[in-house]
Amino acid sequence: MFPFGLGVALTGSVIGGLTGLLWGGAVRILFLHHATFSIDSLCHFFGRRRFRTGDESRNLAWLALPTFGEAWHNNHHAFPTSAHHGLTRWQLDPGGWLIDALGRLGLAWDVVRISTGAQQAKLTSARS
Repeated sequence: MFPFGLGVALTGSVIGGLTGLLWGGAVRILFLHHATFSIDSLCHFFGRRRFRTGDESRNLAWLALPTFGEAWHNNHHAFPTSAHHGLTRWQLDPGGWLIDALGRLGLAWDVVRISTGAQQAKLTSARS
């Protein structure tokens, strides 16, 4: 009910409350669930494989931002303990940026980073 109450508080009307409930509730949940569930379905069929893994996981660049970096799925399967799924500079990873910020604030510790050498050792020559 928080989106409803916030909508009422901001607009002073029930219509504003219902609009808040629609966008802050239903649409938000619909978007988040579709983005999350598309990781395991889309990222095992489409995209590029940068690293050798024992599965068909792939990186899907266009899905990275709406999923907070989770669409760098092949990277995640290659290095499951890494705090960052986006391992190169151009692989946008808002989730990794958040973990970095929490680390700077002292709210996250023992953050695992993958060295360039470890990445080089797992690179695949057959990128599909």
